Amino acid sequence: MYKQLEQYQGLIFDMDGTLLDTMPAHLAAWKMTADEFGFEFDEAWFHSLGGMPSPKITLEVNKAQGLALEPSAVSNFKMKAFVAIEDKGQPIKVTLDVVNAFHGKRPMAIGTGSQRVNADALIEAAGLRSLFESVVTANDVEQHKPNPDTFILAARNMGCEPNQCVVFEDTELGKQAAHAAGMDCYMVEGERVTFHPAQ
Repeated sequence: MYKQLEQYQGLIFDMDGTLLDTMPAHLAAWKMTADEFGFEFDEAWFHSLGGMPSPKITLEVNKAQGLALEPSAVSNFKMKAFVAIEDKGQPIKVTLDVVNAFHGKRPMAIGTGSQRVNADALIEAAGLRSLFESVVTANDVEQHKPNPDTFILAARNMGCEPNQCVVFEDTELGKQAAHAAGMDCYMVEGERVTFHPAQ
């Protein structure tokens, strides 16, 4: 895989579930939020929305369950619940190895659906901030994944052409966003990585 990666100008990584194993903590925070606001919690369904900002997930909950939850109230509670969880997850070895192998050789960026305050705290805590040229969060774009804006902005911030970048992701939404940006995508599934070229 490393040899194949040398063809790209820049590398872009999703954060939750790709760089950092934070999905269990996010799901636990959503479970607490569901209990607090009285909506149904389906772990597999919430996992499938990984990469989508919390206010948008709340709108999806409203749609799926016929509710009228206030997105900012639900999102604020979920963020506080997540912050309160002590072990938010460790770096994922397979992607960390790629980051370490290409640090100083190719520009790299993070493109996440997390809010800026959460993303910065997690990246700092994991000691990863100095390895990346740019961190694009939910606060930096209007249109979130599966739209391509997060990854296009990350490419621009690195000074790279979007179609000359490759994305590492762990969700279907993220893969759709990468392909919409004209970028090849590697899907991280545990310690396994599969290649999904842009059409």
